[in-house]
Amino acid sequence: MILEICCGDINSVIAAKKGGANRIELCTGLGEGGLTPSLGLIKAASTTGMPEINVLIRPRPGDFVYNKDEINLMCDDIEIAISNGATGIVTGVLTPDGDVDTVAMRKLMGSVKKASEKIGRKINVTFHRAFDVARDMEEALDAIINLGCDTLLTSGMAQTAEIGIPALKKIVGYSDGRLVVMAGSGVNPDNCLRIVKETGVNALHSSASKKTESVMRFRREEVMMGKTPGEEYHISGTAPEIVEKFLMKL
Repeated sequence: MILEICCGDINSVIAAKKGGANRIELCTGLGEGGLTPSLGLIKAASTTGMPEINVLIRPRPGDFVYNKDEINLMCDDIEIAISNGATGIVTGVLTPDGDVDTVAMRKLMGSVKKASEKIGRKINVTFHRAFDVARDMEEALDAIINLGCDTLLTSGMAQTAEIGIPALKKIVGYSDGRLVVMAGSGVNPDNCLRIVKETGVNALHSSASKKTESVMRFRREEVMMGKTPGEEYHISGTAPEIVEKFLMKL
């Protein structure tokens, strides 16, 4: 059973390793569903001794339909990430009609191949939860598998993986071992075993996070940097004890 911990900052990477995780998805902007991390964060994560670092390639929040300039940017980000320590790439592109954009994805996969040949090792590719808003489950799965993706990250086309258990079971059955199905969204130590047993997924994805109080003593709470009052004074990140709980359950 693979446990992938989603980390949005260097402290979370360190916490994931301390908790016993051997693979992370590195990104920023978790509140936006995840965005491409900075080069500095990729470099810092690669120095922690984390064996596997999957880097998210998503240039902006919102939908998963990207124009030519955005695809070119994603190709560059893929090559930069791999040349600076990424062992895997996480990405996904859809058409306006909700199908997998195979033309754009082939271009991204080409960048993965080019960069992997330079460093002399295979780079795993995960198609992310863009799948969960695709038009047709089976057509999207066939396209993702035919593209050569190694892993699918999915909630079973539901708000959370627990709600999506029936669809996750169908996805595992339909994929029939042609790729790794990884359940994500709302996965925690209390429901992880149920999700695994009832669906047959062979990987789980979680931030394993908790909120901690800011060390700031002076607070101007009437000024907000985000949309939720007081969020500046609470920091959410991976907690090693939650990672440990996962590993004990699995």
